[in-house]
Amino acid sequence: MTSRRILLINHQYPPLGGGSGNATRHIARGLARLGHKPCVLTTAWGDLPLMEEVDGVALRRIPAMRRNAETITTSEATAFMAAAMVAAPALALQMKSEAALVFSVLPCAPAGWLLKRSKGMPYVIALQGGDVREIPPPHSRRQKLVRRGLNYLWRDASAVVAHADGLAERARRINPHIPVEVIPSGADVDGITPKENYAATGDAKLLYVGRLAKNKGLDILLPALARLSSALKWKLTLIGDGPEWPMIAAQAARFALIDRIELHGWQGWNTLPEIYRSADIFVLPSRDEGMPAALLEAMATGLPVIGTRISGMGEAVLHGETGLLVPGGDSNALADALTQMIADPTRWEALGRAGRARVESYYSWTSVAEKWLDVIERVLHAKA
Repeated sequence: MTSRRILLINHQYPPLGGGSGNATRHIARGLARLGHKPCVLTTAWGDLPLMEEVDGVALRRIPAMRRNAETITTSEATAFMAAAMVAAPALALQMKSEAALVFSVLPCAPAGWLLKRSKGMPYVIALQGGDVREIPPPHSRRQKLVRRGLNYLWRDASAVVAHADGLAERARRINPHIPVEVIPSGADVDGITPKENYAATGDAKLLYVGRLAKNKGLDILLPALARLSSALKWKLTLIGDGPEWPMIAAQAARFALIDRIELHGWQGWNTLPEIYRSADIFVLPSRDEGMPAALLEAMATGLPVIGTRISGMGEAVLHGETGLLVPGGDSNALADALTQMIADPTRWEALGRAGRARVESYYSWTSVAEKWLDVIERVLHAKA
């Protein structure tokens, strides 16, 4: 097997950002475990070294005005795009990179485009949810120009890959002439010890992990919880931070749920596995997203899940086998699913163990890295 030198470009990389940054780290580590030489170009943060090697992955961090670990502004994204276009050619030359894997069209694909133009290096786009948002008419001139630029970067790529079927379908509607493949996101199955004790003790422990943002459907979750019978005993733990916290606090007060909800803010990976294992039911009522990393982590831990029939989640969760699925944005349906799950703890273990088995079979990072390597090998052979 030929050892490949692969450049991965993402403005997010732990501790910055969320799902795509974690995916970049795990894919890079998976490639290293398979005997390849990945290098990640990402954003500088705090006192982290600008150059280091971790788990066989070379990291190069470039200053790009980043001020917040969880979110990125348009100006910060633009700063990374410009800095990456300057840094990527020199880094590719230094590392002798053969292909680039860019996470998100903006702000990362322009660096891939420049590598192709200046060095003949193929680049592969890993689409993110924000790349394929359909713009409803009427379109402004600026929207048309942005979409035209995005479409050009898609067409110029050697391959375009989405991490969920639903995301790929949306991408095909926007660009019907560009092939879009699917490689799912993964979960750190080997690094997550599943729970063993499913005995119901006291209140059912509900868990949410993720950004407190509009697309996550938390404004649907609290009204659903307020509809539950008073005979059902439960507690909800929220792990994360974000702009929706004032709304959540207001709803909790309005529905008299304050005593049943705990917010713990962002938690590091050193504490998250135990938080998952201590819960009984994982709840993620998102309206729109790709393949949530927290969902796969919860399933890998052996938690039964309640989610929504949206892109990504609707593919990972088998309704009635690994959890329950409801329509996105439907508070009544969510309340019914919560009632079913909380009232019948005898189902928790069977659903949770089936979820763990599904993640092991389809979503381990090792299998995901192998699928990415197949794509990279194909585009390199096409170039030869």
